[in-house]
Amino acid sequence: MNNLHTQAIAIPREGAQSTLATNSVIRNTYMLLSMTLLFAAATAAVSVALRLPHPGIIVTLVGYFGLLFATTKLRNSGWGLVSIFALTGFMGYTLGPIVSHYLGLPNGGQTVMTAMGGTAAIFLGLSGYALTTRKDFSFMGGFLMAGILVAFLAGLAAIFFEMPDMSLAVSAAFVLLMSGLILYQTSDIIHGGETNYVMATVTLFVSIFNLFTSLLHLLGFMNSSD
Repeated sequence: MNNLHTQAIAIPREGAQSTLATNSVIRNTYMLLSMTLLFAAATAAVSVALRLPHPGIIVTLVGYFGLLFATTKLRNSGWGLVSIFALTGFMGYTLGPIVSHYLGLPNGGQTVMTAMGGTAAIFLGLSGYALTTRKDFSFMGGFLMAGILVAFLAGLAAIFFEMPDMSLAVSAAFVLLMSGLILYQTSDIIHGGETNYVMATVTLFVSIFNLFTSLLHLLGFMNSSD
């Protein structure tokens, strides 16, 4: 009887520890995400103020994937935090010239603010839905991976071969894919699939970044067509 009693109380205790660990990952992820978003916004603002040129697609891809690789390798050490701020700061710098371009267009300020508001509404709405309902969106993983890869390659083709129609289609696809990725990553944290808050932050940050730039592209095109 004593053994049965011991086993009976061990299960809830393990469940409580699992819940505490999950809540800790969620708390640390959103805290770090807020800090990296503010840091990226600051570097983007500096880039806009100084009118810095865009580094180009090659430097952007090398810098992004290089810093992403470093962050992945260092994710379990204190250097992982340094690496993620380097990554998000670099992405903020590359965003500055893009924002400057749209600010220079008619109604550019309104376009940028609408894209920011839309990005915030989508992220908060989807994150809140996943956190509240606690639904498991792990089934989306394979589809998202394939979709992001195809959209990324199509985006590169649109840039190198100067195909604006394909570029718009890619932006529309990325809005849907990044929305799905937000649901997937949030669900993965809740259900214990992602236990490293640095990597969870990277995924959510990249989702927000791509969602914003895609909305900016689509809204900028619609405003220019008016």
